[in-house]
Amino acid sequence: MNYEVIEKRRRDLEGKVAIITGGASGIGAATAKLFVQNGAKVIVADIQDERGESLCKTLGEYDDAVRVSYVHCDVSSEADVKNVVDTAMSKYGKLDIMYCNAGVLGGLDLTIQSCDVGLLKRVMEVNVYGAFLGAKHAARVMIPAKTGVILFTASTATVVAGEGPHAYTASKHAVYGLMRNLNVELGPHGIRVNCVSPGAVLTPLLNNSLKIGNGVTEKILNVAMSKGGVSLLDPEEVARAAVFLSSDGAMSVSGLNFIVDKGGNTGKTNMSFSSGLKDLSRIFSFIK
Repeated sequence: MNYEVIEKRRRDLEGKVAIITGGASGIGAATAKLFVQNGAKVIVADIQDERGESLCKTLGEYDDAVRVSYVHCDVSSEADVKNVVDTAMSKYGKLDIMYCNAGVLGGLDLTIQSCDVGLLKRVMEVNVYGAFLGAKHAARVMIPAKTGVILFTASTATVVAGEGPHAYTASKHAVYGLMRNLNVELGPHGIRVNCVSPGAVLTPLLNNSLKIGNGVTEKILNVAMSKGGVSLLDPEEVARAAVFLSSDGAMSVSGLNFIVDKGGNTGKTNMSFSSGLKDLSRIFSFIK
């Protein structure tokens, strides 16, 4: 059997136009890569200009046609979000997929008394308001077209208690609720709305919050999480779920909170990740 021929035929997003917010690194970058490989035209939207431009240059090598471009976009700015959607429309004439992936973890404080209110506001501004704006402006162009996919990155914090900082957990529950409401409103217009909810993923989002080297973070979290029988996810594992939910293969799937965590949520109170965060926080405090 010629597997090479089969692989070339598997372009589940052929002809689709997608925007990925927070697309310059982590889950967003992994998704941009898979979207391009599956035939989509992708606009990477982020505030990390250097990373975004570099990623697009690399991904552009997958195909002779121009399939990927970068647009600076702060998701907490409505003008920026409107601009990236308008860019997709002027460049390609349509928008098939809006992947609202941009997010921040905020602090690692796991007690309500130690939570920084300013940080809480920033987490909500990016994770919730940013997702809201992405959906709002995607719907603006998808409703007249009577088709489209809006996808959010939520978290297993929506189904497992005690696994993340309070601000982050609250924000992801809000995103989940937004998805469910939008599914009811936009379904009659032919627009599917879903969440992909990953478990612990080793991304710049986590490392930037910890301010500890990538290797140290990975080792400590893997040791802690192995006690609960789970392990860290690779960003591409989440990206594959995003490809599926964005493809016609999921044409009947809407209103779903798609959990990607290697089964770690089944205990409902699996505390292995938060245990790892506490270990990292102690190390970080010692280093400081």
